[in-house]
Parts: sequence; structure tokens; C-alpha cells
Amino acid sequence: MRLVILGAGGYGRVIADLARQSQRFDEIIFLDDHNGNAAGVCDTFSAYIDSDTEFYPAFGNNEIRMRWLKKLKDAKVPVCSLIHASAYVSPTAKIGNGTMVLPHACIGTDAAVGEGCIINMNAVVDHDCVIENGVHVCLGAIVKSAKTVRENTKVEAGQVIA
Repeated sequence: MRLVILGAGGYGRVIADLARQSQRFDEIIFLDDHNGNAAGVCDTFSAYIDSDTEFYPAFGNNEIRMRWLKKLKDAKVPVCSLIHASAYVSPTAKIGNGTMVLPHACIGTDAAVGEGCIINMNAVVDHDCVIENGVHVCLGAIVKSAKTVRENTKVEAGQVIA
């Protein structure tokens, strides 16, 4: 399997590291509009479409990530989702397409995490929470039980939504 990561910045490198640890991918390629070391620019993604390739829009900006997620979905290509081995995700939680769950994150019972979300390192999404599409729950942030976080919100590092 091959993973094509759109965006070779800090978040893109985090996703590449997560993908390597998952051992799902034999090859990881970056596309980036501003990085000369990338294999090409983001708009060339269609040249990489085949049955053995997944894609991921690794943009920290929620709106940009979600625009690219829509573009990939419209192209009918598989979008990658990964959950780090050290994360806890309840078997009753629902995780949307294109969501990344980083090391030591915790997603509780009956939580619903939408598409294109980032649940960052040591973040906690408690039971019965609703995390809408495109949300970034930053490092060590906590969303307490039965709370809703609206689309494209950034819950800052260490913040508690009570």
C-alpha cells in the first residue's frame, strides 16, 4: 500500500510518522505546493490514484483540511484514517473518515468523532461527546462528557470544555 500525504509541513510529518508506525504502508509520498522536496504539488494528486493508494490532507488549518477532504472524496479516492496503538478508543465510539487519533489520546464510550478531525496527543474526548467534522482537539485538551464541539473548531492545547 502507498500513502500520499498532501502537505509536507509539521503535521504532514506527524502523519507520516504515524503511518510508518502502523506498518500499513510500503511507500509514503508527499505532495506540497511550497516544499521543493515533495514529489509534486497537491493538485497533481490524481496522477497517484490507483487501487493500492490512500490519500490524506495533512493541513493543520481546519478549513483547508476539510476543503481538501471534500476534493478527495469527490475524486472517489480512499482517504486514510489512523489510530495510534497507544490511543484508547472505546469500541462503542464512532470515528469518521479521515480522522487521525494520535498517541495517548482517549475517546470514550459512545463518543462520535466526525470526518477530518485531529485528536491530538494526550487529548481526551469523554463519553457521549459529539465532535463535529474538521475539529482539532489539541495536545492535552479535554472535552468533558456529553459536550458538542462544533465543525472546524480548534480546542486549544490544555483547554477544558466543561
